[in-house]
Amino acid sequence: MFRALSTAALGMSAQQRSVDNIANNLANVGTTGFKRTTIAFQDLFYENMVQSQQGNSNGQENYAPELQIGHGARAVATIRNFMQGSVSETGNALDLAISGSGFFQVEMPDGGIGYTRDGNFNLSADGLIINNSGLALAGQFEVPSDAIAVEISQDGTVRALLQDSSSKIELGQIELARFTNDGGLSALGDNLFGESDSSGSPFFGNPGSDGFGVVRQGFLEQSNVDVVTEMVRLIEAQRAYETNSKMVQTAEEMMSVTNSIKR
Repeated sequence: MFRALSTAALGMSAQQRSVDNIANNLANVGTTGFKRTTIAFQDLFYENMVQSQQGNSNGQENYAPELQIGHGARAVATIRNFMQGSVSETGNALDLAISGSGFFQVEMPDGGIGYTRDGNFNLSADGLIINNSGLALAGQFEVPSDAIAVEISQDGTVRALLQDSSSKIELGQIELARFTNDGGLSALGDNLFGESDSSGSPFFGNPGSDGFGVVRQGFLEQSNVDVVTEMVRLIEAQRAYETNSKMVQTAEEMMSVTNSIKR
């Protein structure tokens, strides 16, 4: 009886983690470049109650299936889905979306590199292309103060049209990064990911080459969270939670019956 109580309690805890994860997905349904996550579960260790062993007429031993009782489940990992989100037009020259594989690179305060699918960029007072957290796009693109337009081609070439000039000057080249295992990236918050042992080292390349996606100026990639799917998963997690809570009640009632036998 006590095992049933603890097993059901672990099941409730696991489903609570699932509900927490679904809530985070739904909260970020409008977050630019957000990638939905799911929780992976594992069953816990099994206790061998009976190991069946019988002999036959020839003196050989036959091993029947063992009696094993499990101890519940637990949440062990978060799996991130990097499926392409829908792309919407904004008309902002510094809004960029990647159609295909790859991540933008931004310079972190500690000198490292952060990776993101959020292409909502702006200009700083110094003319640098920065994201909403103030982190500069890797490459140190300095847009002249007299520039009246910035053009970013699909291959990542950045050009600026200067005032009183009919020609465009080239400012640099946006380089994308991709990984062998995108799902292994470490989430840093602020729409940023970091390299990890699971993701492997990044590969670099220009947009549109060697399997990298192309850059689309004036567009943003939306979250890939599907509200209907998340609501269905929420109902499933809720029902599983309720079932485990019923198991707790049932185990408690059985213990009460057992205790009442002495009376």
